[in-house]
Amino acid sequence: MGQTFFSVYSIGYSLLYRTAFLYVGNKEDALDVVQETVYKAYKSIGSLKNPEYFSTWIIKILIRTAYRILEKNRKLTTIDYETLVNLQDHKVIEIHQNIDLADALNILNENDKTAIILFYYHDLPIHKIATMMDKPEGTVKSYLRRAKIELKKILEGDNHYEQNMV
Repeated sequence: MGQTFFSVYSIGYSLLYRTAFLYVGNKEDALDVVQETVYKAYKSIGSLKNPEYFSTWIIKILIRTAYRILEKNRKLTTIDYETLVNLQDHKVIEIHQNIDLADALNILNENDKTAIILFYYHDLPIHKIATMMDKPEGTVKSYLRRAKIELKKILEGDNHYEQNMV
């Protein structure tokens, strides 16, 4: 069983890493998420009832692990004086216009973000996403619709999304 586990894992490592990176936003934490996910999955591989659902099962573990690590790592970011001076030299508008998709995803709420990542990055059908998230299919469709609207606002520079989050 162990050899099979690692052969399947090695095939999907890059997908696990990319997914973890989308959640945590940096290399070190993404590697921690993948490592902890693999450890948890290996320890509980016996609880997997249907081996054909391995990828769905391990991604579900990864998502939960990523959110746990995000909660654990919530901390204030300090900016030194030199960085602050450099920021003042640039136009604030330019900084906001350069927001990329990964940053935009981090603005979404947990359910919307998970639905978008599973649907667009993993190409999972809505019924599988619903199973993974323990939500009805209609709810997943609502998450996707709301997330696409929010992403469009964020990426087009519409600042109304900040008001919706309050």
